[in-house]
Amino acid sequence: MSISNTTNFTNPSDFILLGIPGLETAHVWISIPFCAMYAIALLGNSAILFIVKKEPSLHEPMYYFLCMLAVTDLVLSTSVVPKALSIFWFNSRQIDFSACLTQMFFLHCFSVVEYGIFVAMAFDRYVAICHPLRHSTVLTNLVVAKIGLAVMLRSGVLVLPCVLLAQQWPYCRTNVIPHSYCEHMAVVNLACADTRASSYYGLSLIILVTAMDMVLIAVSYTQILRVIYSLPTKDARLKTFETCGSHIAVILIFYIPALFSFFTHRFGRNVPLHIHILMANVNLLVPPMLNPIIYGVRTRQIRDRLLRLITHRDT
Repeated sequence: MSISNTTNFTNPSDFILLGIPGLETAHVWISIPFCAMYAIALLGNSAILFIVKKEPSLHEPMYYFLCMLAVTDLVLSTSVVPKALSIFWFNSRQIDFSACLTQMFFLHCFSVVEYGIFVAMAFDRYVAICHPLRHSTVLTNLVVAKIGLAVMLRSGVLVLPCVLLAQQWPYCRTNVIPHSYCEHMAVVNLACADTRASSYYGLSLIILVTAMDMVLIAVSYTQILRVIYSLPTKDARLKTFETCGSHIAVILIFYIPALFSFFTHRFGRNVPLHIHILMANVNLLVPPMLNPIIYGVRTRQIRDRLLRLITHRDT
């Protein structure tokens, strides 16, 4: 199919994804680490879900939230990576207009879901450490389910306007998206209309969600640290803090590259496009790959259960 740069159309039947502009000759080589990271993410997050399901001692709020995080990571990476690999391997750049909007919704919706799950996990650690005697009564299975539902509803309600606005813009400049997936502003920038509503809404959404969630997480950990430093012995403080270590590491792995990618897309005009696109893809691959590894290594219950599974199969 030929790539149209000047054809006038208000409702394009499809878009053309370029992959990583400027690095087309290296697409095959880039696909190798991408595919490897995706495979590790699939295996690791599926293992987390399997272990928590099979181990009754892990049927606790902390591990339920971890399962929500694993499902979110699977959806996030799967919404983007298979199409990117088809571009890298088969030069399959065409994507249907409705499929593009669907990918946009799942990508941004589950990114916001991930933010919400981090807040829920911070709340769980706050209750477990600051009010341990009330943990089982405050975070019941029903409450955990309601928190998960609230996180999903919040994300869907906040992200849906982005997709609806993108759907109603007239596209008469080009149908070529200089990206490997349908990122919100990468699509909206193709419209031949005043798209400030989309731009302002997207910017406000990420700033408000990020700021609100980071404040809630910071408040939770401020209270947690106060309790930790009030403990009588160094060993007790270290052991208590270790229960939060995995969560803090996962938050940093997700937030830092996500914020870098977001603000680079809007304000980093001097950053080469291929660097930005690479970072955007890595941001969707590295956290899903590392999250189960971090929790598997640092959480004794998951590590022990995994070792038992491996040794049982070997015998």
